[in-house]
Amino acid sequence: MKDQTLDLAVVEKRSRVRYGTLAMLVIASAVALADRANLSIAGSAMSAELGISPIQLGYLFSAFSWAYVLAQLPAGWLLDRFGAIRVYGLALCIWSAITLAQGFIGLGPTGWVVAGLFALRFLMGLVEAPLSPGNSSITASWFPVSERGTATSVYNSAQYVAVLVFVPFMGILVHKAGWEWVFWVMGGLGVVLAGVWAKTMHTPMQHPGVNALELEHLREGGANVEGGSAQRQNSRIRLVDLKLFLGSRQMLGIYLGQYCLTSMQYFFLTWFPIYLVKGRGMNIVDVGFVAMLPAIAGFIGGILGGMLSDGLTRKGYSLSIARKVPFVTGLLLSSSVLFCNFVDSTYVIVGLMTLALFGKGLAAVNFALVADTAPRHLVGLAGGLFNLFGSISGIVTPIVIGYALQATGSFTQALWFVAAHGLIGALSYLLIVGKIHPLAHPINPRRM
Repeated sequence: MKDQTLDLAVVEKRSRVRYGTLAMLVIASAVALADRANLSIAGSAMSAELGISPIQLGYLFSAFSWAYVLAQLPAGWLLDRFGAIRVYGLALCIWSAITLAQGFIGLGPTGWVVAGLFALRFLMGLVEAPLSPGNSSITASWFPVSERGTATSVYNSAQYVAVLVFVPFMGILVHKAGWEWVFWVMGGLGVVLAGVWAKTMHTPMQHPGVNALELEHLREGGANVEGGSAQRQNSRIRLVDLKLFLGSRQMLGIYLGQYCLTSMQYFFLTWFPIYLVKGRGMNIVDVGFVAMLPAIAGFIGGILGGMLSDGLTRKGYSLSIARKVPFVTGLLLSSSVLFCNFVDSTYVIVGLMTLALFGKGLAAVNFALVADTAPRHLVGLAGGLFNLFGSISGIVTPIVIGYALQATGSFTQALWFVAAHGLIGALSYLLIVGKIHPLAHPINPRRM
């Protein structure tokens, strides 16, 4: 009897449900980012067929971000009020339906094409707003602090998964079937994924597959295993909560860094494929496959950034060192896009873009700062604010590049503009952020 009890004790191991949850975050984020990028893949063909100018295309690229910025604080409130799992899943279903609808835009009157597409992209930005703060909130629930940097970097690598998996596929769709099929196929895929999400995603306390050992591991490591449920009934956006974040020099420096990092992201999500087509003379199928090498580097950089940050934490370095080293190094490397202005070789250009995306991936560890610095009951709001500042660059960057391209006929000024963000973002962490520490809320959340 004793031997049997001993055997059962030996057999019982800590479950690893959190890794399955992380995998779903990666897949959902990859689909979302592919939906944002699909206009850049279809853009050249759509411009030729529907008569869209570079400036109009710049505004269409930015339409998503206009709404994304406006919806960040409401999205954070919805996540805190109703739970990240539920809100995220519903958003996934709706934004996928909107993606599918964009494939029918060419059937409308010619004069309404740009306005109609802008409206759909704007609506998609509204609905997709819970994505990034939702990722942060779910990660805060499912991962202890010592694993959070790596987990954050893994789900942020979804943007590179989107490039590796979906960009070549979408390029082939445009070439073989027409630009409409990019929207129809990606929208249909997202609707199916939303059904899978509804069946498989739960909070730690409600997941049927998690055992007591994993729950204890999460609690001891500082994970918010209740998923914020204790505060949901009275959750609301309050001025005192906004002042907590906006009155902090640390957070303002972090927000500036996120703005700069996101500017890099939106260049690669919007104008980069068109740069390769119009600026370097590639065809859209080649672009899909050429983009894979920088994406692989970005993916590797993202994983290494998280591993480096968590490794420094485990070795006893401060949170400031652990988060700043990969972020500052990464943004400085991402500025290498500037050197594309001085070379003609396609191979060298791809190499520089590869280095830049590796650096951008390395810097993505900054998303862990949402959970590192926010009070537990405000993780959703904190993620919304963080993403709001980042998403402003999603408005500015595509439009500025569109005007520069229209005025000069080249991408030279655009690359100067993008590269400057890398330097500014690095300086924000070195000169403004200071010591990274959790914010102390002046009011007890239980009394809210």
